[in-house]
Amino acid sequence: MTAQSSKPPTTQTGTISRRTLLVLGGAGAAALSLGVYFRPRHVEPPPNEGAPFAPDAWIRIELSGEITVVVGQSEMGQGILTALPMIVAEEMDADWSQVRVAQAPAHEAYANPLLPGQATGGSTSIRALYEPLRRAGATARHLLLAAAARAWAAPASECSVANSLITHLPTGRSIHFGDLAEGASAEEIPNDVSLKDPTTFNLIGQPIPRVDTQVKTTGKAEFGLDVMPPNHVVAVVQRSPVFGGTVKSFDDAAARAIPGVQGVYQIESGVAIVADGYWAASEGRKALSIEWESPAFPLSIEEGLTKALQESGRMVRRTGDRQKDNGTTIGANETESTVLEAEYDLPLLAHATMEPMNCTAAITGNGVTVWAPTQYQMGPRIYGGGTRGVAARIAGVEPEQVQVHTTFLGGGFGRRSETDFVAEAVTLAKRVGRPVKVVWSREDDIQHDFYRPAVRHRIRARIGPEGQPTLWHHQIACPSIISRFLPSWLPERLAGLAGPLKGGIDPTAVEGASELPYAVPQIEVWYHRARLNVPVGFWRSVGHSHSAFAVESFIDELAHAAGADPVAYRMALLADHPRHRAVLERATREAGWDSPLPADRARGVAIHASFGSYVAQVAEVGITGGAIQIHRVTCAIDCGVVVNPDTVRAQMEGAIAFGLTAALFGQITLDHGRVQQSNFHDYRILRLPEMPAVDVHLIPSAATPGGVGEPGTPPIAPAVANAVFALTGVRQRRLPLVVPEV
Repeated sequence: MTAQSSKPPTTQTGTISRRTLLVLGGAGAAALSLGVYFRPRHVEPPPNEGAPFAPDAWIRIELSGEITVVVGQSEMGQGILTALPMIVAEEMDADWSQVRVAQAPAHEAYANPLLPGQATGGSTSIRALYEPLRRAGATARHLLLAAAARAWAAPASECSVANSLITHLPTGRSIHFGDLAEGASAEEIPNDVSLKDPTTFNLIGQPIPRVDTQVKTTGKAEFGLDVMPPNHVVAVVQRSPVFGGTVKSFDDAAARAIPGVQGVYQIESGVAIVADGYWAASEGRKALSIEWESPAFPLSIEEGLTKALQESGRMVRRTGDRQKDNGTTIGANETESTVLEAEYDLPLLAHATMEPMNCTAAITGNGVTVWAPTQYQMGPRIYGGGTRGVAARIAGVEPEQVQVHTTFLGGGFGRRSETDFVAEAVTLAKRVGRPVKVVWSREDDIQHDFYRPAVRHRIRARIGPEGQPTLWHHQIACPSIISRFLPSWLPERLAGLAGPLKGGIDPTAVEGASELPYAVPQIEVWYHRARLNVPVGFWRSVGHSHSAFAVESFIDELAHAAGADPVAYRMALLADHPRHRAVLERATREAGWDSPLPADRARGVAIHASFGSYVAQVAEVGITGGAIQIHRVTCAIDCGVVVNPDTVRAQMEGAIAFGLTAALFGQITLDHGRVQQSNFHDYRILRLPEMPAVDVHLIPSAATPGGVGEPGTPPIAPAVANAVFALTGVRQRRLPLVVPEV
């Protein structure tokens, strides 16, 4: 089975209520279209040819029996073009070989219930759509069954459904879904439907091959860089080498003399060279002479984090009886033997997606067409409006006049939830009057990112007589990602009264630390907002990526101070958290935690819950040729109901590789606001010979599905750091890790 084109399906304009089904194309139509509302009724289905869309999920059944599931999420390697249709097909009892998938356009109907707008991120695709898609599939099954029963003048209870066939049990007669399309359209949509007993699932839980494998391995898949509309030109942009810099003046005479260069334009982000191809545009950019107006950067990253911790913070969490502590802050009247303190520093990180940023845009009298590998098709204006909103604002049209074609994404990791590359393409298409494809180089991508924030964690714990913590005091100095999305006219003090920055706390900066699972009688968590004048954004696993390193490194330090086994120490503090304990027990057992290793190897462990899932990892580490070598990683995950086990395992492997890159190499450094790294030679990523063997173990669970794309990243850095300590006796509290001098 192959994925369909990234273009939206052919549909017609219409509206639909819970009591109405519309047949495609009117009388004598060739398909049944089912829509189920999961959002307010004022949200109209997107206008297209052929049939109405339905909010959040819908199904189209052709007379041939082919079933198309329209997916509103972006496919960036996580496998949702397979997993989401699997959910629908399961409840329909459909023949999987006849299921196809189509990419949805940008529209309110496909808004993610867990995110602001139509967006893919936060490991929400399955979490947000599991129940809605099951109900959509079950409703389709109910209507088809009702149509068959009506045709046979028999009660529905006498009919069974399997593999897109409905069978009348007393007579053995059967009819295919396709033959019921017109009849089912006349049936009333029920107010409620019964969902299948999970013990009867045939698809969910099975390792179904991915539907996009064939088009990707044959080169037929359309990524953003593959888009080539007729009469298009290619543009590259020279951006300020210093954050916040603007163009003071420029000389483009030499650039215009380059063969193939068709124009030079100053835009908000810099100076753009438009040419008949990428090579000419790049050569033209090299010939540009630009004088920049650059802001001053009075503080380094280190100084900015130090300053933030010296300033008053915001209380994130406080538990326990403060009166028993005489109302004092931990550390007062304490002795060194009863208090352990540590600071953990984590650097700026780039996303470094395999496919650099790009976007193609065309403006006509009817509106705007955008082809983009985007994670954010549309959303509220307060959050930037997404691709559709940005294109509409720049082109001066209504959002409904913007058509967004979501291509495959060559990696996202949160970077493609931004719209800076979209804005450049639409701006230039408006200026040039032709379709424009903006292409970023690798250097552009590394040096003009929205980076994972640099962070400092300071943790202090009072140690009880049995070696367990009795008080945990945690300070986090970190820039705010969420503050970027506040309207410029809204004072920050008012933004702190409600909404995502309520209390002046950015939840993305403290997540993973504010939900400390370990049983500590008194806990304090504080947020200190750092202002570093660096563009920051969502990076795979967001705040969990740094909180897990600090928490799991510190709990390992506490275990060592207590003279306890790191696993037994954690288990004792997780008595009230059975899912944490289950993954920890499984990972350590499968890794052979208690079995001996060669003298030149050691194991480290870490556990972390994020995005509704629980992950434990054991890293087996050595030092070879003056470098840290990870030989094996054993991972256990409880992500609730597993839709496709192959996808879960693949995502854990990818998340571990991603996290190892950050743990061993990842670091963006600045020189007065200028990024010093430029490409993979100085912003290293994990290479194939460096990838360890990875064993992934899934914990059987009937719990609500959790996320998969991000939860595998947070535990790997602390697991490796803890293993390096076990091997060398040197504790490292800063990433990236280095070979310690012993």
